[in-house]
Amino acid sequence: MNTNINGTHYVLAALRELRPACKFYFAGSSEMFGKVREVPQRETTPFHPRSPYGISKVAGFELTRNYREAYGMFCCGGILFNHESPRRGYEFVTRKISSTVSRIKAGLAAELRLGNLDAERDWGHAADYVRAMHAMLQQAEPDDYVVATGEAHSVREFCELAFAEVGLDYRDYVLSDQRFYRPAEIESLVGDSTKARSALKWQETYTFPELVREMVRHDTEAVNQR
Repeated sequence: MNTNINGTHYVLAALRELRPACKFYFAGSSEMFGKVREVPQRETTPFHPRSPYGISKVAGFELTRNYREAYGMFCCGGILFNHESPRRGYEFVTRKISSTVSRIKAGLAAELRLGNLDAERDWGHAADYVRAMHAMLQQAEPDDYVVATGEAHSVREFCELAFAEVGLDYRDYVLSDQRFYRPAEIESLVGDSTKARSALKWQETYTFPELVREMVRHDTEAVNQR
């Protein structure tokens, strides 16, 4: 809450007073949509966040839009769906999977416990999404954009590809544990980035299997070097 709401407000207020011509980018999230009212989600889809994180991102997004409309500042918001890479933190499910797969392959772990294996997300590569962020700031006028691949994949699919990369069957190692279920689950998030593709000329370059493969290979190499 302090980072996404107060932090955003402090920076915007400082820019307005000291550098009103500075361009500002707000890192929105697909978690803002939460309990979705339509699939896929686009810039006009109503927000219904299901976590404190999602709620704080909605507040920061609205603050950004307010400063743009009220003070004529160049403030844009990117509503980015899940973007992954080998740099992803270990607390995120994708990195938890890729790192544990490498440890299991090396004989350092015996199982992988996850929450809802059927939860679906729109996973893209962070490198592609950073290009979209940069493109937003190069436009003549500030605006808000959804950035997504438009494809939904389940946690189960991610596991299947990740374990297959090292020659293993995920069904032999993955356990669904109620402790890791969200109290207010979001079943499926998938974005419609038609606006970004048209206005920003943006296009992703990584496929979902390529993303999973890169993360697993990175973590496997890291484990083997220890």
